[in-house]
Amino acid sequence: MSTQKQRHTKGRRDRARAELKMTSTTLVTCTKCGAKIKAHIACSKCGFYKGKEVVDTMKKITKKATAKK
Repeated sequence: MSTQKQRHTKGRRDRARAELKMTSTTLVTCTKCGAKIKAHIACSKCGFYKGKEVVDTMKKITKKATAKK
């Protein structure tokens, strides 16, 4: 294992660590159903994105109900 040639300053070390901080996910409310969702992603509850239905959630529900039987 090699040894370091020169130490980094505390400021340089801390600036590098500042990039590693965790941030919370920004959530927005769905315009159709009011559920909290990630921005720019279709709502998993109602299937709408920008006022248009892009995912047929009723199809998912009926498929799940038939699978349980």
